[in-house]
Amino acid sequence: MRLSQFIRDNIEPILVEWEMFARTMIPPAETMSVAELRDHAHEILLAIADEMESSQSEDEREAKSKGLAGPGIKVTFAAVHGTLRQRVGFDLSQLSAEYRALRASVLRLWMAQVGTVDATVLEEVIRFNEGIDQGLAEAMLTYSEHMASSRDTFLAVLGHDLRSPLGALSSCVHLLGHVVDGKPNERALRIARQSVTSISEMITDLLEYTRTRLGRGIEVTPQHGDLSALCDEAFDQVCAAYPLRKLEADITPAVTMDFDAPRMRQVLSNLLNNAVQHGDPAFPVVLAVHIEGKEATLTVKNHGTPIPADSMQVIFNPLVQVTSKESEPHERPATSLGLGLFIAREIVKGHEGTIAVTSSEVEGTSFVVRLPLFSTAGAENAQ
Repeated sequence: MRLSQFIRDNIEPILVEWEMFARTMIPPAETMSVAELRDHAHEILLAIADEMESSQSEDEREAKSKGLAGPGIKVTFAAVHGTLRQRVGFDLSQLSAEYRALRASVLRLWMAQVGTVDATVLEEVIRFNEGIDQGLAEAMLTYSEHMASSRDTFLAVLGHDLRSPLGALSSCVHLLGHVVDGKPNERALRIARQSVTSISEMITDLLEYTRTRLGRGIEVTPQHGDLSALCDEAFDQVCAAYPLRKLEADITPAVTMDFDAPRMRQVLSNLLNNAVQHGDPAFPVVLAVHIEGKEATLTVKNHGTPIPADSMQVIFNPLVQVTSKESEPHERPATSLGLGLFIAREIVKGHEGTIAVTSSEVEGTSFVVRLPLFSTAGAENAQ
């Protein structure tokens, strides 16, 4: 049997074996659905099978092996696949591992049915490898292009976000230079402080992001304290920042544990501000803090257009803003570096906790943080 026909006849067993590999070897795949994980793999394999049966010159085959073939249906599927993998958090080595696993799965299953390895079999293997190489090259190209576009967007947003507070600060400095009756301009002082705070928060987020990219992670220093009291303070601060929005709190008193207070305040601020910005003003934003078994749970819930199912994998990725075509004006985020949820996740991980999100039109969107009441990080810090 020709390898191309074997692929068509055994597409499901091939994908099952490849899926098992991906879930164990590629971290982003662990929580992906079957449909998300197999994205375009079926079409890519069938397109390779078609091309294996097509007539090609030596120059064309060499070009394919180097990823230089002209456009075709396989190229299109592979290109889209590369873009989507970048969106869900795969890095280039993991993308490459996918194709390596796909290659190994097909050849292992086929060779189990091949009796004698002769020139015809070797030719089939060579043609298949050329197709895999071409698909990987196309996927990596679109992956890299999408990554570059994300960086450009990041720089554009950074410039835009810094311009506004700097402009306000410049105007306030000018106003403060004209003191009336020996008294400072209180409104100008307030705006100046807010602008400095905004700039400081952006710089802090950038530094935190840079630390994680360098592999250092976000440092946390847990100390024993009352998490409930901290949650009350963070909730009051957000209420003061959004006096026209309805916010509700259900906080169990005296949740004592080891945690890094400034870092957890940052998590709460990010989640609550995110909920206000993306939520429907007709519904309240709710903060709930409880003890469940050996964990403290913090839940921030809002209502509005649900997070699209295909975006659930990227919601905590850096430099990501999730919107849908159906979003109402109040649900469209202001310009943002897209680092808030990413930093929140890294801080929670530093506390040996987890953060997850659920979203539906009926139940709303909920971010749930789970923190161990007795963590290893806290024990080490106490020694």
